[in-house]
Amino acid sequence: MTTPAFTPRVFSGIQPSGGLTLGNYLGALRRFVQMQDEDYQTVYCMVDMHAITVWQDPADLRRNTRELAAGFLASGIDPEKSILINQSQVPEHAQLAWIFNCVARMGWMGRMTQWKDKAGKNAEAASLGLFAYPALMAADILIYHATHVPVGEDQKQHLELTRDIAMKFNHDYKVDFFPVTEPVIEGAATRVMSLRDGSKKMSKSDPSDASRINMTDDADTIAKKIRKAKTDPDALPSEAAGLDGRPEARNLVNIYAALNDQSVEEALRDVGGRQFGEFKPMLADLAVAKLSPISTEMARLMQEPEEIDRILARGAAQAREITVPILEQAYEIVGMVR
Repeated sequence: MTTPAFTPRVFSGIQPSGGLTLGNYLGALRRFVQMQDEDYQTVYCMVDMHAITVWQDPADLRRNTRELAAGFLASGIDPEKSILINQSQVPEHAQLAWIFNCVARMGWMGRMTQWKDKAGKNAEAASLGLFAYPALMAADILIYHATHVPVGEDQKQHLELTRDIAMKFNHDYKVDFFPVTEPVIEGAATRVMSLRDGSKKMSKSDPSDASRINMTDDADTIAKKIRKAKTDPDALPSEAAGLDGRPEARNLVNIYAALNDQSVEEALRDVGGRQFGEFKPMLADLAVAKLSPISTEMARLMQEPEEIDRILARGAAQAREITVPILEQAYEIVGMVR
């Protein structure tokens, strides 16, 4: 068998479990948009099969999938430049995942931090899908022979397992078939924290809506949440080292820097020495300018679900041009009669 060439290709996905936040935008979506203009083929995915590892209301899942697609599109993902898909519309993800379930080891899965966190003390009641989640994530990536994955720090361990699965498959079958995918983790605000507690990640599951900026928030809501964000009494420092021990200050400066396409050091040269009473309105104006056009476009797209569905159907057809031959070759390597 001829070993396939590894086209420089990016894959990443987000769960359609409802409520895109500023954290999703700065930590993922904005980088996705940048990468589609670099020297990669880019594939971006609504990972609805991952979402159902915990129970989802079917109507909510459908709506959340379309809302997430609208968020991708409104943020700048261009279907003429990137392949945009819904995971369950490309069956090769699940088919390769079964092979990887047989390659991965129980011990690998049991060590996953997210499994321990999500299953907690009641692991016996958790779904098998939640336990096997990392093997499906590996299949999501490797069914495209993706060479790079923009990923948050909280998913880095899963990507390391993807690399382990690829290497074990290649070793077991004495091939060089799957690439050892590289993580892409960078940026001033890859991990956006809560507006109410700078030690906790911004999350759509936080009971306080004031803790996050939702990508569906209008301009007034965005500005209000930033004005009320938790801070400390000291002025902003002029150097990044001055943010040590000041999690809320660090978070707001990170957000400002990321929205303004600056490093933290560059941002502090602009805002260092200012009190929060002066800085927060600057941040609010910047956030509204950057985010409100996205929320407006998301609202428009959600009024036209047929447009979203057409884009996803086209993306699935494009994706399968890549995934079908890769799965066929994987089956042949494993020894399955076709």
